[in-house]
Amino acid sequence: MRDAEAALWQRVRAGDESALGDVFDLHQERVFRHAFRLLRDHADAKDAVAVGFFELWRRRAAVRVVDGSVLPWLLVAVANAARNLERSTRRYRPLLAPVPASHGDAEPSGSNAGAALEALGKLPASERAVVVLAVLEGFSERDVAYALDVPPGTVRSRLARARARLRDEMVEMEASWA
Repeated sequence: MRDAEAALWQRVRAGDESALGDVFDLHQERVFRHAFRLLRDHADAKDAVAVGFFELWRRRAAVRVVDGSVLPWLLVAVANAARNLERSTRRYRPLLAPVPASHGDAEPSGSNAGAALEALGKLPASERAVVVLAVLEGFSERDVAYALDVPPGTVRSRLARARARLRDEMVEMEASWA
């Protein structure tokens, strides 16, 4: 499978738009799940995926391929697009919603998934990228280091800091529910 994707990627780098469509078909479901996990909104997730694939095409000469796959690069690009979308949503929310939202009960609704995603969103981008690639997507530290163009030791330290921050954030959130 990786050899087929590597051959596809060579065609994309040469400017073959139909090969980009094949790369999209290959990864769009996984990339969308990642974007939806970060944004929790279907339309925003689709926008983040579109931005990620647009950037893949635009920056095709500089994309870092890991074991013949562009997926790690795409996941980071989509996470950056999701962060930018979320930031602009926060900035323009007061203009788009003149009626204030009701402040419902702060009690969690049976699952801590939303709280975990909220805590993940509070991490610095460099730590969030490592968590997404290593923990959520299951890439090895070596592959994460290559995809992010950092030493493996940096991946380990960012992951350790992120885990500590996530643990502290979750403890703080759970205390607020009591």
